[in-house]
Amino acid sequence: MRGATAVLAVAALASGCAETTPSTHVRPAPGQQPLKAPPARALDAYASHLRAAHAARVAAAKRWGLPKVPLSAPAPPAHKPVIKARKGFEVEGQEEQELPPVFTTIPTKDKVVFLTIDDGAEKDPAFLRMMSELKIPYTAFLSDYLVKENYGYFKKMQDTGVVLNNHTLHHPYLPGLSYERQKHEICGMQDIMAKHYGKRPKLFRPPYGNYNEDTLRAAKSCGVKYAPIWDEEVFVDHWEYREWDRSLHPGDIVLTHFRGRTDWKGTMPDMVRRFLKKVTDEGYAVARLEDYL
Repeated sequence: MRGATAVLAVAALASGCAETTPSTHVRPAPGQQPLKAPPARALDAYASHLRAAHAARVAAAKRWGLPKVPLSAPAPPAHKPVIKARKGFEVEGQEEQELPPVFTTIPTKDKVVFLTIDDGAEKDPAFLRMMSELKIPYTAFLSDYLVKENYGYFKKMQDTGVVLNNHTLHHPYLPGLSYERQKHEICGMQDIMAKHYGKRPKLFRPPYGNYNEDTLRAAKSCGVKYAPIWDEEVFVDHWEYREWDRSLHPGDIVLTHFRGRTDWKGTMPDMVRRFLKKVTDEGYAVARLEDYL
């Protein structure tokens, strides 16, 4: 009988009942708040939130001309993968000097890819709206000679949660420069990023994907931890691949550029449609690169 009374007491508390018998009344500990809402009500609210979020994505996909709703990325990994330089992409003294690793893919079994966008030439407001409404994460690598005419455009991007990273001041071929000149290009861009965006990036992408030991030593000297490049590149009208199988793989980093009709036969939203169609058709979600680093 005592066990049945306890069950009734728990049921009464869970259902928000204020009336209980003296023998079953349980008072909250000092400073502890009584249960405000039944768990079932909280679950209903959460389910309603998920339904509303999905409906918004469906509407956004239709509005931006996508044939399918992009897949949602899984939760960020609780334990970050260990990032090492891709085999064959190391430089002399890589491990001894603890230089930033150059890599093209994140080691993960999650069926995700990462979209990265370079330089900053095109500043299309429609692109910002599209990515925000679709809730597609991406990472930007900026060069000052292109972004300085409109730092505010990229501040709007940052305000939506996009991480802004280093792509040098003037986008030179770094291995052709001395260590000091490379350091000026990389560390000078770190200073620009701190001044305009409040942070010195941890990620740096060498222009054209070209680098040498001096590049990575210079990058390390001004706070860079990683030097991701890419495994695929998407344009407005085609894809290009690093691997022989010409396929996407879990954890692949995809490159594109801030470009528009001046350079492409289309706009940045056109490029995003091509990108999302392929990754969605192949069962991939787009994840946030920084969540895995």
